[in-house]
Amino acid sequence: MTRLAARLGLGLPLLQAGMGAVAGPGLCAAVSRAGAGGTLALYKEPPARAVRLVREVAAATGRPFGVNVIPEVTGPAPCLDQLRAVLPELPPGAFVTSFGLPDADAARAVRAAGHPLVVQVGTLADAGTALGRGAAVLVLQGSEAGGHLLGSLPVELLLAAVRARYPHAVLAVAGGIATGRDLADAVARGADGAMAGTLFVPAAESTAHPEFKRRVAEAVADDTIVTSLFDIGWPHRPHRVLRNPLTTTAGRAPATFIATTRVDGRDYPVPRYSAAAPGDGTTGRIEEMAMYCGRSCDRVTARHPAAVTVDRIGREYQNAHSSRAASPGPANGATARTSGSHPPNRIHER
Repeated sequence: MTRLAARLGLGLPLLQAGMGAVAGPGLCAAVSRAGAGGTLALYKEPPARAVRLVREVAAATGRPFGVNVIPEVTGPAPCLDQLRAVLPELPPGAFVTSFGLPDADAARAVRAAGHPLVVQVGTLADAGTALGRGAAVLVLQGSEAGGHLLGSLPVELLLAAVRARYPHAVLAVAGGIATGRDLADAVARGADGAMAGTLFVPAAESTAHPEFKRRVAEAVADDTIVTSLFDIGWPHRPHRVLRNPLTTTAGRAPATFIATTRVDGRDYPVPRYSAAAPGDGTTGRIEEMAMYCGRSCDRVTARHPAAVTVDRIGREYQNAHSSRAASPGPANGATARTSGSHPPNRIHER
């Protein structure tokens, strides 16, 4: 176990990202039951619906799971409304993740409810701010990651900088995690675990649109591109997506409605250049929508149930760690030097 697994009560030091249009109750519960950190996307959900979704997850798993908020998208007050609605519904052991910095009131509400606050950041400065607001875990997002980017550094450089400044912090990395060896390598570099998003997009329980799943499973790293095109609903934040007809065309087409997404029996129009990803309730010109995908996609090739994926990651992680421990060499020497700069990453396994 790592300090991330110990802090959140996980069997594997891996968090599933709370991605909008992807991370519904089914995926969250399946990842949780498998021993990793399943996370439910709250995104722009109204409080009443958010409560229903949390109750659905809680009824489907007795293991720890999280909910994810995005203050940058909802705004501080609606984010606090979401939290005030769901915090009383979260079982003991649940956690809250925030994509980007939560404001002081939101952070205070999570801590007062007794749940660990996990904050995803992309810069050294934001890491310090998050810790100052009581984050129990930091997720350090590298530029390799899919989706909206919180910084510009590759994950290895960001991890090194944050670990050097905050040697006692519990740190997970996001970006480039698709295999158990990827996870083991991150831990060897000084992380306490990782978060993966792209890995879970094609999962059987994911609510991503079938075409979104297919494209991620068939993509290679160079099929992704960082752009600012899909800015309606989430402006001023670059994002890594799969290339599509809009990313390869010069100029900007009219932002007319190109699709609809059905939620609770109601259709919502989706304009061209919307930040919304296509879910299983979306119809229309799916090929023109934002399909968020990280550079790890070339190692994401199958559409298995989440439990199969988590089990594979766990076995690969254990094998890689065992091989590293049994075969000391330059890499292990580097690991030992890194580990010496902060408290031991591992605790005694029960």
